[in-house]
This record gives sequence, C-alpha cells and structure tokens, in this order.
Amino acid sequence: MARSVYLTGVGAGGGKSTIALGLAELLSRQVERIGAFRPLVSGTTPDPILTLLGDRYPIDLPMADRYGTTYAEAATLVGEGRREELIGRIVERYRAVERRCPAMVVVGSDFDDTGDPGNPRALAFNARLATEFGSVVVPVVDGFGQEPEAVAAAARGAYHDLADLGATVLAVIANRVSGPMTLPELPVPAYAIPEVPTVSAPTVAEVAAALGATLLAGDDAALGRDVLDYVVGAAHVPTVLEHLTDGCLVITPGDRDDLLVAASAAHVAGQVSVAGLVLTLGARPDPRAMRVFDGLNTGLAVLSVPTDSYDTISASSRIHGRPSPAHPRKVEAALGAFESHVDTVDLARRLAVSRSARVTPLMFEYDLIDRARARRRRVVLPEGSEERILRAAEVLLRRGVADLTLLGRPDDIARRTRELGIDVGDAQVVDPITSEWRDEFAAGYAKLRAHRGMTVELAHDVMAQPNYFGTMMVQAGHADGMVSGATHTTAATIRPAFEIIRTLPEVSVASSVFFMLLADRVLVYGDCAVNPDPDAAQLADIAISSAETTARFGIEPRVAMLSYSTGGSGAGADVDKVAAATELVRLRRPDLLVEGPIQYDAAIDPLVAATKLPGSPVAGRATVFVFPDLNTGNNTYKAVQRSAGAVAVGPVMQGLRRPVNDLSRGATVADIVNTVAITAIQAAGEPS
Repeated sequence: MARSVYLTGVGAGGGKSTIALGLAELLSRQVERIGAFRPLVSGTTPDPILTLLGDRYPIDLPMADRYGTTYAEAATLVGEGRREELIGRIVERYRAVERRCPAMVVVGSDFDDTGDPGNPRALAFNARLATEFGSVVVPVVDGFGQEPEAVAAAARGAYHDLADLGATVLAVIANRVSGPMTLPELPVPAYAIPEVPTVSAPTVAEVAAALGATLLAGDDAALGRDVLDYVVGAAHVPTVLEHLTDGCLVITPGDRDDLLVAASAAHVAGQVSVAGLVLTLGARPDPRAMRVFDGLNTGLAVLSVPTDSYDTISASSRIHGRPSPAHPRKVEAALGAFESHVDTVDLARRLAVSRSARVTPLMFEYDLIDRARARRRRVVLPEGSEERILRAAEVLLRRGVADLTLLGRPDDIARRTRELGIDVGDAQVVDPITSEWRDEFAAGYAKLRAHRGMTVELAHDVMAQPNYFGTMMVQAGHADGMVSGATHTTAATIRPAFEIIRTLPEVSVASSVFFMLLADRVLVYGDCAVNPDPDAAQLADIAISSAETTARFGIEPRVAMLSYSTGGSGAGADVDKVAAATELVRLRRPDLLVEGPIQYDAAIDPLVAATKLPGSPVAGRATVFVFPDLNTGNNTYKAVQRSAGAVAVGPVMQGLRRPVNDLSRGATVADIVNTVAITAIQAAGEPS
C-alpha cells in the first residue's frame, strides 16, 4: 500500500504549496501523524513549504531532519561526478524520517544540472527519487497564463514522461488554470484547479517588506489585506477614482494629499474596497490630510517608500504571495480550491493508506469538515456582523462546509466585510427587522407560546431578536441548524430552542457535550453546560445521548458514569444516584459499554483501572465521561482545557428535535468553524 506521495512540478512554479496542503489534508484524516520531506532546500532560509506543513499538521520532527541536503551541497556532488552518492544520501535521510511516520508527503525540488527547473533532467531527478522512496507521484502543471491546449499538452506529457521514467503516477493536477477546462483522458485521474487570487496575491505586509516601506498608518489587519491589483495615481481625482478596483493597492506620490483622501473616502463610502496606499518619493503627506484620513477610520495601511512610482510599481509586480502560517486565509482558500476541484474521496482511496483506529484531534477536525461537505446543509448565524463570525463564514464558504445565512442589516454586514477585507458573497443575508418572514414567525411563535400568554403583537417584537428569529428559521425549515453565542450568553442562545424546537419525544432532558481535543486523543464530556443537578433518570438520558453523539462523530463510545467512588468503594446519595443511572443505561441500551460509579482516574488511566476495577471493558479506556452534576462537569472541562492545553469544542446540544448549538463568548474563528460543521452534521441526521 502506498505510504508516500511525491509532488513534482512540471516547469517552474505551479503552486505546489496548494497541492501539498490538499494531499497532507487527505493523509491527516487517515493516520495519526504525517511526515513532510523535501529532497533539496536552500539551507539559507527556512523552507516555506516545510514550514507551512509543519505549522498546520503535527509533524513531530526537527526541521533539520525534513530534507535531504542543500542545493549548494547537491551542486558540489554533481559537479564532482558523485550523482549516485547524492541520491543515496537523500534516500538515506528520507528513510530515517519514513520509519517514524505512518504516511509521507514529499515535495520535489526544482533541481537539475543546468539550473533550469523546466529541464527534463529535473523531472528525471524527481522521478528517480520517487521510485527510490517507493512513492506514488503527482505531477503539478502550472496553468497560469496558459491556453487550455497548452495546459492539456503539458499534463499529457507529464504523465507519459514520468511513466516512461518508471514512476507510478497517482494523478495529474493542473493548477492555477484560467477558467474551467477539461484535461485529456489519461490512465489516471486528471484535475484542473483554477487560479484563486486570494492564494497567489501578496498581502500588504508582503509588499511592504519587499519594498522596504515605512508604515505610516494601519494595524495587523490592514497589513493582512490581499493585493489583487495595482493602480498608479497620477491623474486628477475623478480619473483615478474611475480606475480604482476592488483589492487594488494605490501607488501615488507622497505629496498627492488629494488622492490619499479621495481613495480613502471612496473606500469608506463602499464604492470600492481598496487594499491600501503606497506613497512614493519618500514624501510625507500633509498632517492635515492625515488627520482627515485617520478620521475616516478606513482600516487601511498607508506605506511610504523612497522610490518613484515607476520603480515602485515595477518592484511590486514581481511580488507573489503563497499560503503560509502567517496567512491562514490563504491556507483556507488553497484548501477550498483543492477540495472543490479534486475528487478527494477517490484520491484518498487511491492513496490506500490504512486508517488509524485511533481518532486524533486533527483527524477529528478534518473528519468534521469532510462529513459536513458531503451532505451540505444550511446553518443560520444570528450574530452576522461580528468579526469572528464573518471570518469563520469566509472559511466555511471557501471550504464548502455549509450554506450560511447571516442575520443582520445588509449594509452593516457589507460594511464590516469591506473593512475586514474578507469575502462572504455566497452567504444569504437576512434582516429580522424587515424580513418578509417576520409576520409568519410571529404567528407561529404566538401559537407555540399561547399557554404562556403570548400574543401575536408581543411575538412580533420577540422576532426582532436574532436568536429567536434564527430559531424560528430552523423550526420553519428555512435553515437546518443554528449556531450562536459569540456575543450572547448560553441562556440567550438555547432558551429559544427550548421554547420553539423542544426535545425529542424519547428524551426527557436536553443536554450538552464538549469534545475535548487533547494532544493525542478526543474525549467527550457531558453535561457541562445545561443541567445543574440531574436526577438518575435524567443522568441516564444524558449518558445515552452523549454516547449517540460520540458514535455519530466517529468515536467508539465507552461510557464512564463519574463519581467520587469506584464500584462499591464509597457510599452516599450522590453515589447511589450514579449507580441507579448506570443501571438504567444498561437496561435501556444493553449494547453500550458503560461503567459506573467510577472515578475519573480509573476511567482514563489503564494502570489505575487495573487496580481499582480489573476486567472492566470501560475502565482505563473511557471515551465518554458523564459528570454527576453541572458544578463538577463545568469545572472539570475548564480545568482540563486550561491546564492540559486541550481544545474544547462545544457545548454541542443534544436531545433537541433540530440542532441549535452554543458558542463560548471567547470562541475563536476555528471554534466557530468546528461548531458549524458539527451542527451541519447533526442536521444531516435530522428529518428534513
């Protein structure tokens, strides 16, 4: 079975970073740990692809072990006629890494005797190494600026050249192609990935570094904006305004205060989304103009360079961006392009890497994305103008995780996305205040809450609240699930769900779990957010719901009913409650592996389990930890989160008829992405 995949470029460039990311993502869903290797690196600066993969994936290897040798050393060996020694040295270092990793991604190096990366010798060099490594090969054809016929010919030639050299080709990928195209029929799959400006465009920070610019205004967010175009401002204001484009970097002499103010005003007015401004000739703008600029609150960077406009635009046009740890938006955009245009299911099958029986945190997170994409659902986000929500929405839409509805005023959301320099254009935007659904929802809510004295008039006011409106969207089938809580309390998020969606008939109490992503495993904690002091029947419900949630997300449920007593070592009302709940679980679900009462150490540590509860199929191997009350559960999950550096995903609600999930008010963008994916997966299992 193939344990290693080798990327080789056909010609210079090609965007191998995007393909390396995509293949590493596939492998990381199947095995606990991957390795990354490059035959040759410069040796003078950190290799950008190895740095990128090492930052994103748990590659527990020193950087010095991840490459064969340097270009300079390789050139010396080849020059001395010691090519086979070079090959042997690289293979030896590769084998040392391969023995420590279940799967490998190798990114070929552009090396040959002539220094021309497009020379056939470079392809032969990489084909030889791939064969020695036992790797399957993925040639990457650079389609940027090429006619479809030329790209097709290059793809066909790459396959046959590598096959003639004895390499085993897994697939052929043409990257950065201009528009849709069909690649030729080959004995292996061939895919075309379009040019994605967000991936290849430099950021303002990269332009600033390349030009040696001085920052006059702007923060990290301003420097992170993508530069999609360059506009030189030399004409009168109306003419320059006419030529501004979205994502353009305006380059103008430093004494053109009129253009500084005009371009900034056009950006704030929403006429165009400018990336930033570069002032040339080393001239500083008049302080009065800068005060106007500051007052506009553009969120843009202003750079100063000593060169003139011609030299500045010439130097800028040679700057290219690439996915890197410093630019997560580019990483997500690259992965989104790969996953949208490559049959990842078929490619994963062809890679034929045995899937690990253990579910690691990274595998769990990637599985969420995969499963949500496979059965795409619509999720409503009531906090539609909040920055973290918008940044997460961009990631979710790029990766195709879910269709999204953002609640809020369209002009507010448009303004925030423009200020942040992000794109959520595929999201539906609904304003609860003016929505045509408001009257319908008010009537429906009044009917549901009539026993509490709710009238249509009062319900009409309630429907102005985003969480209630979003919950009614789910109830009415306009959305499949809801995620809120980035700026709202847990009560404000889940109270509408209890009132409107309600629990499943077979469940006496709604509850929640946290997925605890530890360094080497994923555990499930319940209930840590909803029920203060459940009785035995409710605790049994929580345990069964938690086990079902755990199984739904690919983890084998082994349920530990926690107490301060293991077996019969202690006594008291709290122990009796847990014991009674355990028996109810066994009665209702004899197929579940459940143990209780049991202490946490006996549930998680095999050595302690062997002493306290020998022979138990759960003790020492538990994956689901059911706490006896909210006080214990909430404190424990936060202690583990903060002390062990675990990522806590949740609370994930369970027991409701349709999924509504809560976010911590400290949720990161990654937390929001994971929670939306979980909600979409839950929705896919719900009746429509």
